[in-house]
Amino acid sequence: MTTSPTSAGLLAGKVAFISGAGRGIGAAAARLFALEGARVVLAARTEAQLRTVTDAVRATGGIADYVVCDLADAGSVRAAVGRAVELHGRLDVAFNNAGTFVPPGPLDTVTEADFDHVYAINLRGPWLSMVAEVAAVRATAGTGAIVNNSSVGSLRGNPALPAYGAMKRAVNSLTESAAVTYGPEGIRVNAIAPGNTRTEMIDTWQEHSPGLVDRLVAATPLGRGAEPEEIAQAAAWLLSDRASFVTGAVLPVDGGVRA
Repeated sequence: MTTSPTSAGLLAGKVAFISGAGRGIGAAAARLFALEGARVVLAARTEAQLRTVTDAVRATGGIADYVVCDLADAGSVRAAVGRAVELHGRLDVAFNNAGTFVPPGPLDTVTEADFDHVYAINLRGPWLSMVAEVAAVRATAGTGAIVNNSSVGSLRGNPALPAYGAMKRAVNSLTESAAVTYGPEGIRVNAIAPGNTRTEMIDTWQEHSPGLVDRLVAATPLGRGAEPEEIAQAAAWLLSDRASFVTGAVLPVDGGVRA
């Protein structure tokens, strides 16, 4: 397997902005997008994690920079997206991956603080990001693509994670609305809906719900959880020119759970 960027990569020549890039799916996307030829700008709240991922990308010959960003702060989001343009003179694609998680439980046990927190990061954050990204693409590359990270848990009732599921379902709606709005300009907007993926969120959920991973695997036709890199592959394709006639889609990447 190649360990350096290739001019023939899916994202060759593109400038890519990735939020939530310090760990999990976002970190996997940073590594993959760079290998596929993109110049990547990574954003997250934790600088130490961003530095580690950035150094790893650079060690394989990729072009990577990072910016500390709080998705709950509109100014911070605008500045982070603007940093990509400052560094590279353009923005072509963006992966709005960042998200947060609160303890599982029925609707009536969700605290107002937790509900507001999930709203701020998982719904308001992607909205702020898309607004900034569309403006940056318009002003520079002219055309481009955005992928939002949703969840298979947004595609049906989610009694264990009601606030999380609600915000992710709203992200699907924003994705579809943006696709219709900006399609005539040549800006495509899609979402991916991952299933059980080996991330810290699943580990945390398992702590609250022993046996969770086994139950999720049992419900998955492919009989396993996904690696973060597999989710990143789906995002990379949707952002690439090979998905040039795909917009407004919410693509399940779930091992067949919704089949």
